[in-house]
Amino acid sequence: MTGKLFGIGLGPGDPELVTVKAARIIAEADVVAYHSARHGHSIARGVAAPYLRDGQVEEKLVYPLTTETTDHPRGYQGAIDEFYEESAARLAAHLDAGRNVALLAEGDPLFYSSYMHMHKRLSGTYQTEIVPGVTSVAAASAATQTPLVERDEVLTVVPGTLPVAELADRLANSDAVAIMKLGRTFGAVREALEKSGRLEEAVYVERASWSAQRVLPLKDVEPDEVPYFSVALIPSPLNAAAPHSSRGEVVVVGLGPGDPEWTTQEVRRELRAVTDLVGYGPYLARVAPNAWQRHHPSDNRVEEERAAFALDLARGGARVAVVSSGDPGVFAMATAVLEVASRAEYADIPVRVVPGLTAANAVAARAGAPLGHDYAVISLSDRLKPWDIVEERLTAAAKADLAIAIYNPASKSRTWQVQAMKETLLQYKSPETPVVIGRAVGSPNEDVKLVPLGSLDPADVDMRCLLIIGSSQTVMAERSASPVVYTPRRYPASSLPQNS
Repeated sequence: MTGKLFGIGLGPGDPELVTVKAARIIAEADVVAYHSARHGHSIARGVAAPYLRDGQVEEKLVYPLTTETTDHPRGYQGAIDEFYEESAARLAAHLDAGRNVALLAEGDPLFYSSYMHMHKRLSGTYQTEIVPGVTSVAAASAATQTPLVERDEVLTVVPGTLPVAELADRLANSDAVAIMKLGRTFGAVREALEKSGRLEEAVYVERASWSAQRVLPLKDVEPDEVPYFSVALIPSPLNAAAPHSSRGEVVVVGLGPGDPEWTTQEVRRELRAVTDLVGYGPYLARVAPNAWQRHHPSDNRVEEERAAFALDLARGGARVAVVSSGDPGVFAMATAVLEVASRAEYADIPVRVVPGLTAANAVAARAGAPLGHDYAVISLSDRLKPWDIVEERLTAAAKADLAIAIYNPASKSRTWQVQAMKETLLQYKSPETPVVIGRAVGSPNEDVKLVPLGSLDPADVDMRCLLIIGSSQTVMAERSASPVVYTPRRYPASSLPQNS
């Protein structure tokens, strides 16, 4: 009969947080094994000391190195792998002799623990049992006396050893966060918190549940004072202290054209920080609802009313995001908000605009680089300006031989404008001029077509489309993979259309 391997979770450090089951198995085990550093002191052994009994065999598994250099031919990883193999062989000898082995692990055996390296090497051969323990994350949360997550919030656990850029990205896109493995990584962790805009929310917990426990704002921590046994927490947004001033403000943000990956990190940070979101219903639906925020959807034709509503909320102390698709300053809500905010009654309400990827650039990228030289951006909508003005601007752009990005080409109630645009442009542009029709770019229904201007069919254009009309220099090149459209950056002399 071989012995049984027990992975024993000891909890975060307080011996009283060792579970009843863990204490019983520790006392009954023939062999108690634990890891230690070169200095010989084992935190795990100290936590388990009240539950040990006389006559037990103790196996001290001493790490061959920590941060020191090694002369192992495969470097640090080779040395540590060899250590785990040797340690597993030592435990296997006890198990083969029929002795039960309790391998101690701080926290939980399968949560950033050394136990798992023994488990992976021994569990296929020997009977094993895991006794879970209180994690340092749970202990740190208890130390702050602040709920980690509530309702449908999501907790993200990340190691501080991640690169700064990746860590900042995860911080910006998470609700509550626990950052493990601080110590030498603290400087990089703090940098990532600053980059993600979440430094003010972060709480530092050192040696949670120990007599030496410390809890303080992470921004106040000196980097050279941070031990490995510390955790950074960004608690539940529903319960965290407000990271910003309670004074109301309005921030106008652009979500990008459709794909969530086109929403910038800056916009994500702003969306997370607000109490209220205001916008056209379909655009607002792209922002995942959070329990600590209120959504205020409205119709697309009430821009002034929407802006005033957002400013009124801010005047009452709310932090409000007005949501646009694409970029908020391109035929979107930034102008409407600033126009209303210029009225005397809103003069003291702070308003900021945060840019987003605009649809013209997204469609251009899908087709190649049709906007690689000078270009104009024109909306075909005549709801807010007369068609005569639209036509004059189309004519001017065509005479100047600019590529043209056409926003709002058609809608259910506007069905003739595309044909009128085509007739106007053909007075100055060749029928062979490349045209890009980008529909729902960035969504699962994305479709991009390339056609000559003379063959442009208005029936192919609807309210989800953006058009790009090339200049005289724009090239539609056939490639084996797929055709591409580009406009060279160099413009040759005397290349304006002859009838300009």
